[in-house]
Amino acid sequence: MTSLPPIPIHLVTAQQIETLAPEVRAWATATGFQAQADSFCLVPGEGGHLRQVLVGYEGTVTPWVLGAVSAQLPNHHYRLAGNWTPEEATALSLGWRLGQYQFSTYRENDRPLATLMNCDHSHLAYLEAASQATQLVRDLINTPANDMGPEQLEAEIRQLAQTHDAQLSTVTGPDLLAQNYPMIYAVGQASAQAPRLLDLRWGNLSHPRVTLVGKGVCFDSGGLDLKPAQGMLMMKKDMGGAAHVLGVAKMVMALNLPVALRVLIPAVENSVAGNAMRPLDVLKSRRGLSVEVGNTDAEGRLVLADALWEAVSEDLDLLIDFATLTGAARVALGSELPACFCNQPDLARQVLACGEQTHDPLWQLPLHQPYRSLLESKVADLSNISSGSYGGAITAALFLQEFIKPETPWIHIDVMAWNVRSLPGRPEGGEAMGMRAIVKLIEQIARDESGLS
Repeated sequence: MTSLPPIPIHLVTAQQIETLAPEVRAWATATGFQAQADSFCLVPGEGGHLRQVLVGYEGTVTPWVLGAVSAQLPNHHYRLAGNWTPEEATALSLGWRLGQYQFSTYRENDRPLATLMNCDHSHLAYLEAASQATQLVRDLINTPANDMGPEQLEAEIRQLAQTHDAQLSTVTGPDLLAQNYPMIYAVGQASAQAPRLLDLRWGNLSHPRVTLVGKGVCFDSGGLDLKPAQGMLMMKKDMGGAAHVLGVAKMVMALNLPVALRVLIPAVENSVAGNAMRPLDVLKSRRGLSVEVGNTDAEGRLVLADALWEAVSEDLDLLIDFATLTGAARVALGSELPACFCNQPDLARQVLACGEQTHDPLWQLPLHQPYRSLLESKVADLSNISSGSYGGAITAALFLQEFIKPETPWIHIDVMAWNVRSLPGRPEGGEAMGMRAIVKLIEQIARDESGLS
């Protein structure tokens, strides 16, 4: 990197090209720059040095305006030119950072990247928290299962607890049966790494109580109902729900939000062995309901059910679970829009608004109660799969609702946790989806309950 002073980056719309200085406009025209979104133009100055950079955008500031160019610009120091509000400066800087993400654990000599100076008026604490949490989520999901099993996931949450002075307790292996988490044990018992429930607590109990539950299936073979090879290919990401709640927790703790936070992660591997659960086995749940295993590949809802029932053993102001739960949600909404279910209409409207405000959208699907009958079993209280082939995301959410107390404010997020294509600021691979929206919601609830402005 040269010792040149920071090079200004100017955001330019197509209409603004005509307002540029004549020599800059001439250069832009000569190079074919039309200020399209995600395009840029390097403008030379005296002596052949880089004078400024023009970046095309559509006139609306989002985190993604600089998300595509930040990994493409030459390796220099840059600064944002122009007058931006703190919110705009923060969004632009966040997109810059997210666009430079590289998963480098198994590679050497990553390409050096350009740097953007922090704006004096950006929300630096939020910028740091959001970018670091996103990197954590992406790294956890991208790490292959041979290095991210239940033991390694426990090590990650333990490190997070130490960093933020939180308390972590674990229930592992046969102790899950002794302490009445039978479905977590049943799903994970066939793995060489023992199943476990990870329980993190942070904050003052006088503050609003917020509990996060994340599906931590570190690899999902499908169990005895074995997935085909193609379906198994990305199943290292089946702990994406756990990664998301750790990302949310990291942001909440880094920002020191006034909440009493609890994080519950059932960490298991759904493996094949002689002691694996079988189709049509009947399991007892922590709640006491019996569950018939209609398919061993619908294991995520089983481990979540035990963790959710433990969560609602306390009076909560908010309960949120994240899970890579159903392909049906992806069929309905695609891979980039998480499905959101909520048992309180006002809360649903609030979380959707938070998604819009943070450019981290969610889309609500209904908890359509008539579909509950599709989960009926002839031999148990309910089945873990629907008797029909439609509405799979809804019936999965309805299964989880059986383990939620009606008075508990609850949001269930069925998330892909993976970018199947690269977009500005969002490279292909593991991804945090809905995380910033949920942190915004937690902040609003915490400050409303605390009487803070």
